[in-house]
Amino acid sequence: MTQTSLGQRLLRKKPIDTYVSDSATPDDGHSLGRSITLFQLTMFGVGATIGTGIFFVLSEQVPVAGPAVLFSFLIAGIAAGLTALCYAEMSSMIPVSGSSYSYAYATLGEGVAFLVAACLIMEYGISAAAVSVGWSEYLHNLIWNVTGLELPRALLSAPLVAEGYALHFGGDGLINLPAACLVFLCCLLLTRGSRESARANAIMVCVKLGVLAMFIIIALTAFNSDNMTPFAPNGFTGVSMAAGSIFFTFIGLDAVSTAGDEVENPRRNLPLAIGLALVIVAGFYILVAFAALGAQAQADFEGQEAGLATILQNITGSRWPAIVLAAGAVISVLSVTLVVLYGQTRILFAMSRDGMLPPVFSKVNPHTMTPTVNTFVVACCVAAIAAFLPSDVLWDLTSMGTLVAFTVVSIGVIVLRYTRPDAPRGFKVPLFPLLPILSIIMCLYLISSLSLIVFKITAIWAIIAGTFYFVYSARHSRLEKRGDA
Repeated sequence: MTQTSLGQRLLRKKPIDTYVSDSATPDDGHSLGRSITLFQLTMFGVGATIGTGIFFVLSEQVPVAGPAVLFSFLIAGIAAGLTALCYAEMSSMIPVSGSSYSYAYATLGEGVAFLVAACLIMEYGISAAAVSVGWSEYLHNLIWNVTGLELPRALLSAPLVAEGYALHFGGDGLINLPAACLVFLCCLLLTRGSRESARANAIMVCVKLGVLAMFIIIALTAFNSDNMTPFAPNGFTGVSMAAGSIFFTFIGLDAVSTAGDEVENPRRNLPLAIGLALVIVAGFYILVAFAALGAQAQADFEGQEAGLATILQNITGSRWPAIVLAAGAVISVLSVTLVVLYGQTRILFAMSRDGMLPPVFSKVNPHTMTPTVNTFVVACCVAAIAAFLPSDVLWDLTSMGTLVAFTVVSIGVIVLRYTRPDAPRGFKVPLFPLLPILSIIMCLYLISSLSLIVFKITAIWAIIAGTFYFVYSARHSRLEKRGDA
């Protein structure tokens, strides 16, 4: 067999037809079962996107943009929509697990695909840990509101703190036990089967949408148009600044594309679920913001904690809204953690099936049709991060992985339009190539705004991932064994 050069390894692509056949044909316990419906898949996207952000983002962004923050939500939704359209086209062409890793492998080559996979692993793993830490705080708040009991602080926060670029012991806790328990709870649910996980997530999403709908209805009863003036106190500058921050509340729609191997009629349902999830998320965000702005003077938003609960408490004169919204936040974060962990395991599954990771990560339990060992490995790693690292270290690292993945997907749409123009597509991005190019520009702009420490940590992670690729993945790739260049 001819020796494959480094350049050939980095640039070789996995044929789209091979992806589809891998997904459709059982392979010695390395294939998943299709059991997720369109509704459940849409709820995956909504569940991964609507987290705690909407519960506090107004207190941060109304002081920046005023009531014109409504346009900030609209702009952020349009920006997220550009990327969602690109994901919709790619998922209709390559309806398999793996999200942007699989799309990059088919369009830009093995080297880029592995780098994207490393970014996705960082994004999903760290964001799962970060939201678990947030869930711990909301759970404590709910218990206190209902019972008046305080949980021991030593069990609610990490022992490590961040100062500058270093981590050291000095936190006010020993372990964030609720955060670690949440991760393992979601892990146990995931190992029971994709159908059960999808049902549980759909129920939790409906509950949190119900809580937000309750807020909208009650807040609108106290609507006062005077609260809408001045509408844009800081002009377009304030609107654009708020839109940049609000954009990250739309992150999570890409989780839909990690379920490609387990969706019924994936060429139709994947792009449709992405579009429906975007419309639902954007609609709820704008309605919540409109109702809140009408019910409370804009000056009262600044520095306000538990803003939505405070607004309802002022309207009703009762503490029950705080309890309901705290419960909604607990359920909201639980569903986010579940879907993010699901996405992480499916990306690792896709990499393992391609030979990039050891076979154990794609080994499927024949009874539950889930990658059980993969799921427990992910749970142990994420639980350890959530238990011992502070949240401020975690949040800043999620954006880089997300934006790199978004950029690659948009580039992939352009590449495949020219290299595979006749390939079957269940959906096509309109106004091609303008919209994919705008998506790329938007992502690169947001990447440029990230802090230097994020770039440094990402670079270190990329070096670690690159070393693993050259030591293991390049030699065990299925394309290497087949002799594809």
